[in-house]
Amino acid sequence: MTSAFPIDAVRAQYPGLQREVAGRPAVFFDGPAGSQTPQRVADAVRDYLLQRNANHGGPFATSQESDAMLAEAHRAVADLLGAARAEEVAFGANMTTLTFALSRALARTWRAGDEVVVTRLDHDANVSTWERAARDAGAVVRHVAIHAEDCTLDLDALRACLGQRTRLVAVGAASNLVGSINPIAEIARLVHAVGAQLFVDAVHYAPHRLIDVIDWDCDFLACSAYKFFGPHVGILWGRVELLAELPAYKVRVASEALPDRWMTGTPCNEGIAGTLEAVAYLADLGRSLAGPSLDRRDALRAAFEGIEAYEGALCRTLLDGIAALPGARVVGIADPARLSERTPTLSILAEHCSPLALSEELGKRGVFTWGGNSYALPLTEALGLEPDGVLRVGLLHYNTAEEVARLFELLPECVAAASGGVR
Repeated sequence: MTSAFPIDAVRAQYPGLQREVAGRPAVFFDGPAGSQTPQRVADAVRDYLLQRNANHGGPFATSQESDAMLAEAHRAVADLLGAARAEEVAFGANMTTLTFALSRALARTWRAGDEVVVTRLDHDANVSTWERAARDAGAVVRHVAIHAEDCTLDLDALRACLGQRTRLVAVGAASNLVGSINPIAEIARLVHAVGAQLFVDAVHYAPHRLIDVIDWDCDFLACSAYKFFGPHVGILWGRVELLAELPAYKVRVASEALPDRWMTGTPCNEGIAGTLEAVAYLADLGRSLAGPSLDRRDALRAAFEGIEAYEGALCRTLLDGIAALPGARVVGIADPARLSERTPTLSILAEHCSPLALSEELGKRGVFTWGGNSYALPLTEALGLEPDGVLRVGLLHYNTAEEVARLFELLPECVAAASGGVR
């Protein structure tokens, strides 16, 4: 039996949540750009640097302990992603850098006239990377349209883009701007039916729902630990046979073994130690909800079941509040009955009010949000929202109903103060 969500125990683990602005607790609704981290994650980074800071492969204690940590981190992230093998996981600087490295390698297997498919719903890191790789290979780029009324992917348009020349399709698991969740397993079936490969950007999805690369049947996936309560570390997963065969860009002395051939140079070991601890934090949350004896994958499943239910209740309150606010609307899925189709990341427009100015006014009062396009430029362009973008309010499992209530307490005042910033 799953226990009630332990919000007080969760929040107690995040020192950053104790910050105050103007004598009141800060409200962190900026999580889609990077989450806060638990104390234990920071402790793991510090412990690595002070106790076992060493390079790989040395015949001495610190190097051996460091290598043991790295091996466990690969196993832990494999469990987080639902991967079958730890060597399918590679760490790097961030999702964007890893995606550029993968796109460069894949482009060497493409020919002039081949086709690459990207979408209007994605973060630009999952669009420009592939456009540049396609240009270098002489491949054609096709763009999948969205349903503008709810910011969901047009699957009929995707089907129309697929053909015998399609080599790769890049989609996001969830939109970092409007929260729409894509049906990845269904998309994978369409992509594989024409013999193409599927790359999934799971950066925004990772802190909200359980990733399952086997169930989704994707070929590659990338995410970033700093979005799921860890340090600034990027993660790349790929099918083992593809990672082993692709022409990776690496130095001559680098190992051909996986995952080393994709981890060019010395990795950020302390960041990987923190990533391992972030996964442990989530697993322990799952055990607190569903039982202490769960193995890591089952514990992570329990954690995300609890997170989805808790965040969903907050998101419903947020959606209802925006619907009742004169002159405001949600860009994207606004129907509370469709919570399963979205993450609790909302893009909001207020009449006669610049999103950036509104974000600034909220920030002065201790509510942290983002104004603009949040790098989802293909989407804001498709919606005609450039250059102003939207106000993005992102909930995570450490947020509370009281914080949502405070947002609505402040919004009328902030909209009035920000209205002078309209272009």
